[in-house]
Amino acid sequence: MTMISDESMKEMIGRTKDYCIVVLRIGPNRNMAGVEAIIWEHARRNFSLRAEGKLPIVCPVSDGSDLCGVGIFAAGIAETRSLMDHDPAVQQGVFTYDLHPCRSFPGDTLPG
Repeated sequence: MTMISDESMKEMIGRTKDYCIVVLRIGPNRNMAGVEAIIWEHARRNFSLRAEGKLPIVCPVSDGSDLCGVGIFAAGIAETRSLMDHDPAVQQGVFTYDLHPCRSFPGDTLPG
């Protein structure tokens, strides 16, 4: 295992930045007629937010539970709430969400 010095830890911790985790869950209208078109537009919006750098991590969950996805927004809780409240699937009650402020390291990415 790689050894990390106290000095290295302090330097890395000093570079952390505020982000917001979104936990997306099944909403009361998940089984409504036409839901696939609404989810398609939700996904399109996520791609747009990702392209703008506002939603760098998007993780759809497909395990059959009520958990639909997890995302990390490069924004504070107020901006993230506004973005989520304008999501078409949230507006239609297809999904609900919870927000969790967090800190992480700028530049972190998922392995390719």
